[in-house]
Amino acid sequence: MSEPSRDDRRASARVSMRLGIREADTSDAFDSREGNISLGGFAWHGAALSVGTLVEVSFSLPGLAQSFRVRGQVLNVSYGARGTSAHARFLDLPADVEQHIARYLDEVEKAES
Repeated sequence: MSEPSRDDRRASARVSMRLGIREADTSDAFDSREGNISLGGFAWHGAALSVGTLVEVSFSLPGLAQSFRVRGQVLNVSYGARGTSAHARFLDLPADVEQHIARYLDEVEKAES
């Protein structure tokens, strides 16, 4: 799977959801954070990790029984009116998970239009 360009990632819808975030390759508990997900990656508000840090995100999509755990890499950390937020891209996103995310984003977009 080729990596989407920055413009492609930005063109993808972003949907707010609760995410579990932790540093990758640890047995630490997931920190529950408000955030969003898109085809290219995910973002969250609250405690941020440094740019370049490998992370693991856990999330569930409505209508599916299973939850997903995938790896990402922090691309950007920003500080704004809502506090600290971090933005990460997916790493090695399995095709089936990408399809589930795409289907969910399409459903949300259709429901909002």
